Amino acid sequence: MNPVVRNGVTLAAIAAVCTGLVATTYHLTKARIAANEQAFLERKLAPVLSGISFDGDLSQSKRVLEAPHDLPGREDALIYRVYAAGEPVAALFAVTAPDGYAGPIRILLGISFDGVVTGLRILEHRETPGLGDKIEESKSDWVHQFRGKSLGNPDIENWYIHTDGGAFDQLSGASVTPRAVLDAVRATLLYFETHRDEIFSAEGGGEK
Repeated sequence: MNPVVRNGVTLAAIAAVCTGLVATTYHLTKARIAANEQAFLERKLAPVLSGISFDGDLSQSKRVLEAPHDLPGREDALIYRVYAAGEPVAALFAVTAPDGYAGPIRILLGISFDGVVTGLRILEHRETPGLGDKIEESKSDWVHQFRGKSLGNPDIENWYIHTDGGAFDQLSGASVTPRAVLDAVRATLLYFETHRDEIFSAEGGGEK
């Protein structure tokens, strides 16, 4: 066989083997990666429900809203419906603020049945270390200012950061990041106010 042809066949065989190994590894680890991501999210659920007593496993009440939808972000949104003694008491929303400084910011927001924020956590972001990353609870208490707030407290026209004439603190040296998160929180509260009955009237408690 011509050496050039032989080398070409050898390289093609090696490439095929490598491609097969990568594909096999992906399929073997895909489920585990998804399970780990789900476990990480569910560990974040309960702390966002500050002051709310609830029954059962929160993960069993999950609904998936496939994009496009009316919640913030262009990704699928997750809603966890929270019950106590069979009655709805809150909902948790995993949504995306699409306009962070360095890209989308994934947040987890808890809202009680009467429309009051029970907690906010940042699930994922790529914001600037030392500035925008202070939206993380481990870096500052910035997210805690939302707990106990609603569309009437403060009034909806004041749901902006101080720089924009609103009632909410921003971050020192950063305004784009907190503005993006605040906009997502406000939009989610508005969605909940409009769709509350629809969220809790859906039959069944599993993923949809």
